[in-house]
Amino acid sequence: MATTSRSAACACGVAVETRLGQACNEEAFRHFLTREHNRWRRSGRPFLLVLVRLKHELGTPARMDAAVAEKVFSCLWMTLRTTDQVGWFREGRVIGAMLGDVTDAGLADALRDKVRSSLAAGLPSDMVARLRVRAFQPPMKQRDLR
Repeated sequence: MATTSRSAACACGVAVETRLGQACNEEAFRHFLTREHNRWRRSGRPFLLVLVRLKHELGTPARMDAAVAEKVFSCLWMTLRTTDQVGWFREGRVIGAMLGDVTDAGLADALRDKVRSSLAAGLPSDMVARLRVRAFQPPMKQRDLR
């Protein structure tokens, strides 16, 4: 099987690809988020959104370099199901994961803790201290996700 070039992968929405999985670029992730949101509105079956962002030591948002992003993506792929969508929520700044068909809204806290534990096990402690993880059920209105 032929390997896909990095530029071809980016053109079809893949931002990062490793043996563990593929992460979407922001445009592709937003597309999947919109589809999941529309499905939720029609069916009433909620989903969870996990967001991971990096902060400077002073608490202001920071850009994630490629090495840090790849480690965060890897931790998410090892923690979440293969059916969950992972990618850039905000390119270079916020990594997102969507978990579909979540029937228990209380699962958000447990999932957030599980992701934090995975990040703590896979990254240096100074980096983990700067990562912020949120897990929540998105609002019903699509415009509130921007």
